[in-house]
Amino acid sequence: MKDREALQNHRNKFSGAVNRQIYGRHSLTSQVTLAMIALVAGTVMLCLILNTLFLGRFYIWNKAKILSTSYQKINAAAQTDSLYSEEFDIEFERMCVNNNLTIMIINPDRRTIVRSSVNDTQTMLKYFLELLISISDMNDIEDASLIRSGEDFVIQKQTDRRMESDYLVMWGTLSDGKMVIARSALESIHESSNLTNRFLFMIGGIAVIIGAIVAGIVTQRITNPILELTELSKRMTELDFDAKYTVSRKYQNEIDFLGEHMNEMSSKLEHTISELKSANNELMLDNEKKTQVDEMRKEFLSNVSHELKTPLALIQGYAEGLQECIHDDAESRDFYCDVIMDEADKMNQMVKKLLTLNHLEFGDEAVSIERFDLTELVAGVINASSILIRQNEITVHFDSSRPMYVWADEFKIEEVITNFLSNAIHYALYEKRIDVFYTVKEDCVRLSVFNTGEPIPQNDLDKVWIKFYKVDKARTREYGGSGIGLSIVKAIMDSMNRQCGVFNRDGGVEFWMELDTGMPLLSTPQPKEAVLK
Repeated sequence: MKDREALQNHRNKFSGAVNRQIYGRHSLTSQVTLAMIALVAGTVMLCLILNTLFLGRFYIWNKAKILSTSYQKINAAAQTDSLYSEEFDIEFERMCVNNNLTIMIINPDRRTIVRSSVNDTQTMLKYFLELLISISDMNDIEDASLIRSGEDFVIQKQTDRRMESDYLVMWGTLSDGKMVIARSALESIHESSNLTNRFLFMIGGIAVIIGAIVAGIVTQRITNPILELTELSKRMTELDFDAKYTVSRKYQNEIDFLGEHMNEMSSKLEHTISELKSANNELMLDNEKKTQVDEMRKEFLSNVSHELKTPLALIQGYAEGLQECIHDDAESRDFYCDVIMDEADKMNQMVKKLLTLNHLEFGDEAVSIERFDLTELVAGVINASSILIRQNEITVHFDSSRPMYVWADEFKIEEVITNFLSNAIHYALYEKRIDVFYTVKEDCVRLSVFNTGEPIPQNDLDKVWIKFYKVDKARTREYGGSGIGLSIVKAIMDSMNRQCGVFNRDGGVEFWMELDTGMPLLSTPQPKEAVLK
């Protein structure tokens, strides 16, 4: 069982590999993997573009908001005269450190520093004074550098030529007349943007690789069962129902249920097709039997009509001759009457044989198995035919000195021997010799009747048992044969489950039959088919 499952799994893997090679890039695995890679790569590229185009603007907007909020807090402290309080000291330090701001509060005389976030206050004061001197009026601020403005403050983007750096600068006047100046370097945003882009690029590459691997694994778990179902459906179209879908997972999903339904459908299709084939085969056999019966009926009617036509024509012709008194002498009338009686007798014999054959074929005649001396029976048949034998100048050889006891229906076996001997007499030629002899076997004896003469054509050997079949029609008609005798022989031997046959020998033809020498086993009948050697 394990070997069979292993073989099935190997077959499924092989089929999956072959199907992947066939479908190539159009397979579901390839499409899902490419879609996953494209999604991750597109997301990374979008992040890079957005980071490059909008991160700086967002940073400036956010810094401007922080500077504006810082001004509001400082102005609120100025209004409450708490610029020098310990609480504002902590708030001022938090604003500068957390937001990376440089802030300086100056008296209206622009010389005395009230509060500063840097130790080098003189340098910063000089920078701020130069900045203020460069702008004599707020209306002189270029719109391109203006970021945000309020009633008492302005936020502007400036470039420090000495440091060659960009800054976001806020200055304004507090409610108590003091001036507040603050700035934040913008150079860090460029460095942060570049660093973020490099980080996103590396993370994106790793994400693409991991996504491709994960997508390949996940889709294979989905597509392998689908490929197996595809192979199963393909084999079902070729009427190969041995292929079954195997559920190897503990938890079944929709594909597993589909596979189980495919297995059920395969079994039902196999059963249905088997029934259809059986029914079709039976129908063909019935049609063949019907055709054979029709052909046999037509052939029988044709043969009977042919066999009766000649004697009826003779009877009619000679009867008309008698009626019209063609010959008035007594000798002619006697001859006409003899012909009429002879032809009528032939017709009568043929009808009797047909009735006998019909009873034998349909099993209407009971078979009486008894023990008798076959030698005595053969001698009696030869003696009864002695006149015909002498007329044809035939020599018959038969050893009647030893008895041969057999089990059979004596009267039916007499009919068989009579037909064999009559057939040999009418076809004996050349030496005109008939040999009747035994061949003793282990549990039976074979009685053979051999006559010298022309051999039966090989194609006709298996047809001599057919009703009305005649090898030499002219010769059969010459001695008055009807072509029914050997059919009766075959039917008699079949009724006793024994064998009979015919074959050509050097110089002639031999007919034979076999009979039981011991008590026949009726429960194990012999084949009814004739063995033709």
